[in-house]
Amino acid sequence: MDWQAWHAKYDVPGSELARRLAVVQEQVRAGLDRAPAGPVTVVSLCAGQGRDLLEVLSDHPRRDDVRARLVELDPELAGWARERAPEQVEVVTGDASLTDQYDGMVPADLVLMCGIFGNISTADIQRTIAAAPQFCAPGATLIWTRHREDPDLAPTICGWFESRGFERVYLSERDAGFGVGVHRFTGSSEPLVKGSRLFTFGSSR
Repeated sequence: MDWQAWHAKYDVPGSELARRLAVVQEQVRAGLDRAPAGPVTVVSLCAGQGRDLLEVLSDHPRRDDVRARLVELDPELAGWARERAPEQVEVVTGDASLTDQYDGMVPADLVLMCGIFGNISTADIQRTIAAAPQFCAPGATLIWTRHREDPDLAPTICGWFESRGFERVYLSERDAGFGVGVHRFTGSSEPLVKGSRLFTFGSSR
């Protein structure tokens, strides 16, 4: 996959990715609005260029409260994000599937798992969701994406989240051309299990 070319579609007006980004950013804004007063911790797995968060922070009233870590394996994408990130946003060039990347930043108030679930196996999706309580503070917002093509796994993914103490906040309509899901964590945070791999990217089946 040419991830540079893939990200270029964000700049094509009306494209599926541009429309998905707008919805994700709307939900990021809402998640920041819901966060309790005081510091807001954010982590983003497979962050790409970081647009989900960075473009929202440019004018969000809570931007100075945010401390974030974006993890992205591709050095060019990570570099693009790093050049545009404010001081309180750390961009890490590394494997986002490794739990050690998030040490010291979780449990977080906003967790972004965008662009992952359509590129990993069903078993890895389940494994990642099972670990989600390690990433989320009570009341945290978690945003994820996956296509809604057959087989449409989005309703099942919602069920997996809900079985782990998450409450559904939003799921885009199937005919939108993309899938965006939002869950609020209503359970108790779990300690981060370091030294673990959540998924293998590019192994969808």
